[in-house]
Amino acid sequence: MRSHHHDHDDQHEHGREHGHGHGHQHGHHAAAGNGEAAMAEILDLDAEVMHAYMSEVTAWIGELTADAPPRRILDLGSGTGTGTFALLRRFGRADAVALDVSSDMLRHLAERARELGLADRIRTVQADLDAEWPALDPVDLVWASSSLHHMADPDRVLADVFATLRPGGLLVVAEMESFPRFLPDDLGIGRPGLEARCKAVLDERRIAVHPHFGSDWGSRLTKAGFAIEDERTSAIELTPPLPPATGRYAQASLRRLRSGLDGVLSADDLATLDVLLDGDGPASLLRRDDLTVRTTRTVWAARRP
Repeated sequence: MRSHHHDHDDQHEHGREHGHGHGHQHGHHAAAGNGEAAMAEILDLDAEVMHAYMSEVTAWIGELTADAPPRRILDLGSGTGTGTFALLRRFGRADAVALDVSSDMLRHLAERARELGLADRIRTVQADLDAEWPALDPVDLVWASSSLHHMADPDRVLADVFATLRPGGLLVVAEMESFPRFLPDDLGIGRPGLEARCKAVLDERRIAVHPHFGSDWGSRLTKAGFAIEDERTSAIELTPPLPPATGRYAQASLRRLRSGLDGVLSADDLATLDVLLDGDGPASLLRRDDLTVRTTRTVWAARRP
């Protein structure tokens, strides 16, 4: 199934991408302290802004598992719990294991789970999958959103996922193609093309830091023994009226990006970014009425035979 959506949608993961290394981050290598707090904010805002997309994806998973709805779910690189919570809402009789390398992210997730009344259905596990696979009971569904490209050896992790899934179980892998775009080309407060220049810097850095980003995940899933059941690519383009959190989402995302651009972009571009990030300014992202959210996400559903 290939679908191109132009309405509200989800995660990412995008946390990792920021410095991303979406969602980060969320999934795998997150900075400490303030960096993790900023990433948690981005992941939560991503979940809010992309809610309708995530709802579509979980509905699709529901169709693929209609004959045997999952009772045990593993969220691989859970971050602040976007996938965990969405899947537990979709599958009312399921329990979940939220696995992440970051204890801060897992604390954030556990607190949110209590607020949502889901604490009794979620177990958190802190683990660095580059070091070793933790002892886990068999599961029916594994959700891996923007996490596999962070692994030093994704093929070994896929082998561990395969062994943890019960026969007939489903692995769902979601990856994003790039950092979301928010701004019109001509902002009216600087040279046109600012966001494209930021993206070029991010793409160049990502190749060095995350060599598996953009990998041929379909081939890797097949190599690991999975049978690919379906694949969908969503070209997401959210236009006004936008979800209320969109301005804060753009602000948090671009602020994280801005932190690594000194000496890389021109002084004019940096000054323009700072004007956009000024929460009180007339051209602030929080006050603009010309924002959009544009990104592409691909999801693979692969079954253990």
